[in-house]
Amino acid sequence: MRALLALVLLATSSFVVAGPCDIYASGGTPCVAAHSTTRALFNGYSGILYQVQRHSDNKTTNIAALSAGGVANAATQDSFCANTTCVITIIYDQSGRGNHLTQAPPGGLKGPAAGGFDNLASATGAPVTLNGRKAYGVFISPGTGYRNNAASGTAKGDAAQGMYAVFDGTHFNGGCCFDYGNAETSSRDTGNGHMEAIYFGNSKSWGTGSGSGPWIMADLENGLFSGPNVHLNTGDPSISNRFVTAVVKGKPNQWAIRGANAASGSLSTFWSGARPNASGYNPMSKEGSIILGIGGDNSNSAQGTFYEGVMTSGYPSDATENAVQANIVAAKYATTSLTSGPALNVGSSISLRATTACCTTSYLAHTGATINTQVVSSSSSTALKQQASWTVRTGLGNSACFSFESRDTPGSFIMHSNFELQLNANDGSKQFLEDATFCPQAGLNGQGSSLRSWSFPTRYFRHDANGLYVASNGGVNQFDATASFNDDASWVVGNGFA
Repeated sequence: MRALLALVLLATSSFVVAGPCDIYASGGTPCVAAHSTTRALFNGYSGILYQVQRHSDNKTTNIAALSAGGVANAATQDSFCANTTCVITIIYDQSGRGNHLTQAPPGGLKGPAAGGFDNLASATGAPVTLNGRKAYGVFISPGTGYRNNAASGTAKGDAAQGMYAVFDGTHFNGGCCFDYGNAETSSRDTGNGHMEAIYFGNSKSWGTGSGSGPWIMADLENGLFSGPNVHLNTGDPSISNRFVTAVVKGKPNQWAIRGANAASGSLSTFWSGARPNASGYNPMSKEGSIILGIGGDNSNSAQGTFYEGVMTSGYPSDATENAVQANIVAAKYATTSLTSGPALNVGSSISLRATTACCTTSYLAHTGATINTQVVSSSSSTALKQQASWTVRTGLGNSACFSFESRDTPGSFIMHSNFELQLNANDGSKQFLEDATFCPQAGLNGQGSSLRSWSFPTRYFRHDANGLYVASNGGVNQFDATASFNDDASWVVGNGFA
């Protein structure tokens, strides 16, 4: 009891401001990797948290903590990325071991990304506040991932380790696999028990928890485990908190899953017991690589948002983890605005006019299910005016953003499929709702608004040869070309024609 009280006081006392890794060290299980784009995880750390790259000139800059033990200096990023787009290139390890996370290389399996390295995350897709100060998380869309295959000090074989991460409990899917933790050094599936990572999502391909998910589970390779073996563990609940603390830890023939609301309350234990009795999991054969947002073989069809996380040497006590949870709650994670620029009013009828010099009389419209640009004026037909008018709705996939319903085809919304904009009827599926949600920001070229995809925040409404896409500023597709990107992705919002 005295040890627990001391750790909690260490986590929350106004006289001793300890970070999560200070707490782990006090418990005898020091951090060997510490990653966060939102804050320092040691009370004495004032160094670099992450690096961003902007697409206007491909320059990079480092984002540090505002002070020792403090929140990230988001103002540096906002200034550096003004009037362009930015991605996160490096997530630095704060432990001093150099276990930085960079763009994940190709692996044994691939998801949406068409070969090569995984995509990098938008630097602006996951804004939050900590104790009222703005910071940015790592918004992982399918095809995005980070990795370090040459990590130092991480657990190997059957050695003990602990891990925690703070995630967005509302951003998930059933793809494989939104993980953070220990994986193969080859980016290949090398067999059962060669991983031990935290998984968050609602995949039902292996183990599941109660309800419909999402769940905190352990990715031990060739299985997501919610309990003793690959099957339902009713003690592993669905979690829907906006901010989630997820914990997985393991040692010889013992492992546990714990979790909590990262904004309030204490950790609960969802599983604690012996290793799975299936072949390969007892003893374990961990390899010591570190992954974020992907599976051990680079399976990259999952999505999720990461704010902070660590890996430890040794098996942390519940008391230590409880003190870390108190520290996370004291950080006061909270949501903040996802939009900027000219205001949109839900229920209003709007038009969207192109700003590229060639096309300033063209408006975003539709022909059947095809979203395109068409020249529209006061003398245009009633049908065309209706096709170029859109009703602003609260975001179907995230109420902090917006969706756009057709004026002449009620119940149908602009959404993207294979990065092409389409007009489709709302089918109520989670993927449709998310892919029909867009977050306006001040126009990249200084005019009007740019409309960022919520589910792929590196991508914006862009017109190309009269077609409409969610395009990135640089990429493999023609519509991702960097030339005139800012102009093609900026739109003047006006009154609807109908």
